[in-house]
Amino acid sequence: MPRRARVAVAGIPWHIIQRGNNRSACFYSPGDYSLYLHLLEEQARQYACAIHAYCLMTNHVHTLLTPDTVNGPSLMMKSLGQRYVQYINRTYQRSGTLWEGRFKSCLAQSENYLLTCSRYIELNPVRAAMVDGPGQYRWSSFACNGEGKFDKLISYHPRYLSLGSSKQERCRAYRNFVGAQDDGKAIAAIRRATQGNYVLGDSQFSSEIEQILGRRVLPGKSGRPVGGG
Repeated sequence: MPRRARVAVAGIPWHIIQRGNNRSACFYSPGDYSLYLHLLEEQARQYACAIHAYCLMTNHVHTLLTPDTVNGPSLMMKSLGQRYVQYINRTYQRSGTLWEGRFKSCLAQSENYLLTCSRYIELNPVRAAMVDGPGQYRWSSFACNGEGKFDKLISYHPRYLSLGSSKQERCRAYRNFVGAQDDGKAIAAIRRATQGNYVLGDSQFSSEIEQILGRRVLPGKSGRPVGGG
């Protein structure tokens, strides 16, 4: 059975997850993390993908971005993945694949879900009990979004910029948002949408994306036919 085409639209935020093969480690040293971020910055610029949030976990990577073109994220992830695997295989004298397969993704509605998705990404190390707070984790965008530290990877989304009229106001509002709660329903919705290649948003957003793509972008309900006719 052919795999379902990716839900892909330009100009709308994407949440992307790339996992290691069999959930094995992708990073073995601080230098690996640094090299991956360098490649991500390089390839995001080449393929016109604005990065809003990221987190490099031991065996997977989260990225929140907005592409200028429909194919930008796929081209970026392909080139990034190939270059990083070449580095890992050369550095650690290994061979074969490093990644699970094609990356998982969903489209995220800017108004209601962009910040929630960013929070989900940056709280991954906290949920994994690796750190007590997101600011303690070195390999994520929280230091930029929540603490105002410069990160050449990050392009602020208009929704983030709307949090305040100054950097200090925005950082404070974002920290309060991240620290308020890690909503279980939101986590489940993000995971379901990303794993299934659906959209993350309200019914109006889903309808708009369906009209653009001409196909369903949400899971079908049990007992209902997939197509018309």
